[in-house]
Amino acid sequence: MQSMRAAGWDNEDDVGVVNRMALVLETFGPEDRTLGVSALARRTGLSKSTVHRLVQQLQSVGFLERDGTQARLGLRLFELGQLVTTQRTLREVATPFMADLREATRQTVHLAILVGRQVLYIEILESANAPRFGSRVGGRLPAHATAVGKAILANSPQATIGNVLTERLSRVGPRTITVPNMLHRQLARAREEGFCLEYEESGVGVACVAAPIIGADGVVGAMSVSGWGSKMDLKRLAPAVQTASLGVTRSLRRVILENDERQCPS
Repeated sequence: MQSMRAAGWDNEDDVGVVNRMALVLETFGPEDRTLGVSALARRTGLSKSTVHRLVQQLQSVGFLERDGTQARLGLRLFELGQLVTTQRTLREVATPFMADLREATRQTVHLAILVGRQVLYIEILESANAPRFGSRVGGRLPAHATAVGKAILANSPQATIGNVLTERLSRVGPRTITVPNMLHRQLARAREEGFCLEYEESGVGVACVAAPIIGADGVVGAMSVSGWGSKMDLKRLAPAVQTASLGVTRSLRRVILENDERQCPS
């Protein structure tokens, strides 16, 4: 995404810019297929020059699209909306399984999705004696340095894996894998075994075991159990994580099927 500074917003207050962008997008009503700069300026109360710059910036990231001299809402907004729906559904379906997994293992349970080359944590159920993790709900970590990230990557298309392997693999923990060939081999093993292990790759003393969650169109996320490496037998815990992830996979597919049937009744 083009930065605000590159787009000429270096003298603007960032929050003010975001608010103005939101104002422009919210101006479109159900009956508005397209709107021009003049109409947007009139409805928002902003100057035409400001609206013109906002529209250009929004078009550059796909939130608006050009239609002659007019602008219309872009497909990127639809894509993001779908992502939010998927995240919410995944979290709602997974939370009961996460609670059971935490109860059974007495360890912290993470739920994450892949966003670019990072994992985004959408739910975390902490255990009482958990170490200090670098993760938080809404936070991100490099996918290659986490068990959840590698569990997702191991079941992703080659293009997605290549997107990670072609970039520099930054070090996060003392044992983060930073050599592409080593990471590729670990992903292949994780794909065969159905789970992925991580020891001190995301933080000192931290160990995790993760398993993927598979949707109708492929992997949608992963669930992990995390705790002190000195107190965890990762391979012993792996079957429990796999079972929980499989439960989420089956429930998620059922929920999506039920939603599709409600939206498209026969």
